[in-house]
Amino acid sequence: MNIYDNRNISMMMDLYELTMANGYFLCENADTRVAFDVFYRKNPDGGGFSIFAGLQQIVEYLEGMHFSDEDIEYLRGLHQFDDKFLEYLRDFRFTGDVYAYPEGTIMYPGEPIVTVVAPLVQAQLVETEILAQVNHQSLIATKAQRIVRSADGRAVSDFGARRAHNNDAAIYGARAAFIGGVKGTATVSAGQYFDIPVGGTMAHSFIMFYQDELTAFRKFASIYPNNCILLVDTYDVLKQGVPNAIKVFQEMRDKGVKSTNYGIRIDSGDLGYLTQNSREMLDAAGFTDAKIVISNSLDEYTIKSILDQGGKVDSFGVGERLITSRSEPVFGAVFKLCAVEEDGKFSPRIKISDSVEKITNPGLKSVYRIYDKGGHAIADLITGRDETVDLSTPYRFVDPIEPWKVRSFTDCTARLLQKAIIKNGKCVSDLPAVRDIQKFVRAQLDTEIWPEEQRFENPHRHYVDMSPKYYEMKMDMLARSGKPRE
Repeated sequence: MNIYDNRNISMMMDLYELTMANGYFLCENADTRVAFDVFYRKNPDGGGFSIFAGLQQIVEYLEGMHFSDEDIEYLRGLHQFDDKFLEYLRDFRFTGDVYAYPEGTIMYPGEPIVTVVAPLVQAQLVETEILAQVNHQSLIATKAQRIVRSADGRAVSDFGARRAHNNDAAIYGARAAFIGGVKGTATVSAGQYFDIPVGGTMAHSFIMFYQDELTAFRKFASIYPNNCILLVDTYDVLKQGVPNAIKVFQEMRDKGVKSTNYGIRIDSGDLGYLTQNSREMLDAAGFTDAKIVISNSLDEYTIKSILDQGGKVDSFGVGERLITSRSEPVFGAVFKLCAVEEDGKFSPRIKISDSVEKITNPGLKSVYRIYDKGGHAIADLITGRDETVDLSTPYRFVDPIEPWKVRSFTDCTARLLQKAIIKNGKCVSDLPAVRDIQKFVRAQLDTEIWPEEQRFENPHRHYVDMSPKYYEMKMDMLARSGKPRE
């Protein structure tokens, strides 16, 4: 069976979602509306923020969600589901609402980045696919942004497809990496699907095919004079690879070929030492504009180390440690029930835990980003969905970590973060192209997010505050937890 023939990702769910949905269908009103929040609990790699990615794929999934005859028969063969429930699935379409941050939004732990409001069974069935998209793409976008920052203005490209966990991880990982700030990808299908710039030249096999390295370089330069990045570490970088590259560059120059993009790539060895010496050799030969590209198990830490050692690098090709986020490969977003509609109004629900960080924020909520006069984001504010935030006068808020302190926002402005994305099962919001999402990320980091939050080590904590009314509601629910309802 080829799973890529008419693949239906609607079935990409955990079995417990179906068993719960079957139970709701048999015992409850399946049309009762509920609300679930998607949020995460900590930033990867000890960072100060994360980047929201994957929204477009969530929308595509929800708009196309259905169960085929083959899906129904497979589920019937599990002997766990009522026939009436299976017939319900046969005509299934998502008819709920989705509110979410714009894709590319800088986000922080504990905030509802996506909220699904839908009939009970529908809301329960969408959990796994939504989390899979948010967890994967947000993780890779956040990792990519860290790597791009470590390059200090030098170009970074995604070279990770062959080390990705599978082809979907490679394609959507390339999309997420571009959102995070890389300049392009080596993954051709990602370039085709998402209009991401693609790049790449040669591997060692091209050089090894020929009897000698110089012949291979000459062949390649004759075919691709304007994309002539020669891989110089097949045999010996400084004694053979770079001298042969210089010889080919000189031959091109003598023939009047003015390459728009030429240089060398080094994929092994002491990259700091090799790039310094290679730069000296290229400059001495008169090729001061020849680029030096490096690859080989790079991440933000190795890149920073190479540059701190004086490495001479123009661009980086980053593979496995980007596409798998090797240093912290789990993002940890969760999907939690926060409200149930009762008598026409949404009643809040809260999950209690002995671990404070696992206690959820109940009810339908709004999240506002608060800005000072200079346009810097000084905090995020969680309120009840029905609250109005008026910052024309000092606005008192509660820091849930230090609730005893009396604090107010003064001379500030607010921006509502969640927007309506899907209403009644149909997308009602424009979904920007990845190039525009990348620009949005860059604009936030350049103008809104404090440099102190962007530090790799011990970043400043971004405050996620609560309105007094919302904080009191949550505390009241905690105080009444475990007590029978009257």
